[in-house]
Amino acid sequence: MESGRLAVERAEGRGESIRSTAPRICMPTWRNFAKNAYRCGLYEAQDVLAEVDDVDLINLDMTERGLSETRWLKTPSSKSVTSEMIFNVGLKKVKKTRLNKNYDVFVAVCSMYWDLIYINSIEDWRDRCKVSVCWIDEMWATRIPSKYWLGLLSRFDFVFMSCKGTVANLSQAMNRTCHWLPSGIDTLRFSPFPNPPDRVIDVYSIGRRSEGIHAELLRAAGCGEIFYVYDTFRAADSAVYNHRQHRDLFANTAKRSRYFMVAPAKMDANYQTQGQVEVGYRYYEGAAAGAVMIGQVPESETYRELFGWPEAVIPLQPDGSDIRAVLDNLNADPQRARAISRRNSTQALLQHDWIYRWNQIFRVAGIEPSARSLLREKRLRDMAYRITDAEHATLSR
Repeated sequence: MESGRLAVERAEGRGESIRSTAPRICMPTWRNFAKNAYRCGLYEAQDVLAEVDDVDLINLDMTERGLSETRWLKTPSSKSVTSEMIFNVGLKKVKKTRLNKNYDVFVAVCSMYWDLIYINSIEDWRDRCKVSVCWIDEMWATRIPSKYWLGLLSRFDFVFMSCKGTVANLSQAMNRTCHWLPSGIDTLRFSPFPNPPDRVIDVYSIGRRSEGIHAELLRAAGCGEIFYVYDTFRAADSAVYNHRQHRDLFANTAKRSRYFMVAPAKMDANYQTQGQVEVGYRYYEGAAAGAVMIGQVPESETYRELFGWPEAVIPLQPDGSDIRAVLDNLNADPQRARAISRRNSTQALLQHDWIYRWNQIFRVAGIEPSARSLLREKRLRDMAYRITDAEHATLSR
């Protein structure tokens, strides 16, 4: 029987749901119609779980009517949303006969809370699942949704939130305990080891950026001093052809970059965050790729807990006034840069792979992690230790 990533890709290519012979996890996904680049990291997280556990990955599909009538989801308003809108979203129904067995757990992975409405297309899912889990990636503390959305969320036994600063407010609004779950990364995809490629890109910047730093890097690139790779359009909302190919290209570019720009989540969108500081995806991606991360160090206990090793990020002034000096100092000390690179990569392997997040969810929910997931954890630790041993051997010569 096919297993792992190959089985997932082949089944999706045939337009099928991904189902093992005895799935214990029921997990819907909207990758067939919600193809925004910003969602690809969470689709990657789903793929990691599907590779190491018995998952019935249910691909939901939107009807043509649904695609035209759910544009309001992009800017949902707590004042304008009604229960009728929430429960009629134009998705193709997943009949209750499709869920023809009982599952240990139902898992909904949502980029935003309004993804919750997609689950309404699955008939009687609660009746088939012993325990239900919802994981929401982004929700800001000052933007807790209205009662209609909270009603959808209350159907779940366990609620996880990647924005730590939101957990207390959401728990209060729901009158129950919600849990913090950090973001993560497929470290096996992003790691440059065991065969590190040449780092032919000097600086890589993706997503939101400080215009002052960007301007200084453009000047250096214009003078032929550096090879600077950056976005030339707002890519996060753009639709990708294939989320795996998108992540592969991103990973292969990051692991060929010497320096990787980082900044807190929504760093230029204070109207949304209202000063709430959260650790964005760039930190996980840059660390896993073994790049030297440069940019902003989040002023939060969360960052210090997640990235507490030395020189995880080399700080820069937001106006870019010190970027040239910082790069010159790092370039003049290749041993320091190499040590930072290896430390970032090994710590990502030890702390930030998606499998650690999944097993954290399951332990909270009282679900035993699968044997294959524990094997992946061991593989990650072994990789990290080999990298560290190789570095020590190099330094002792």
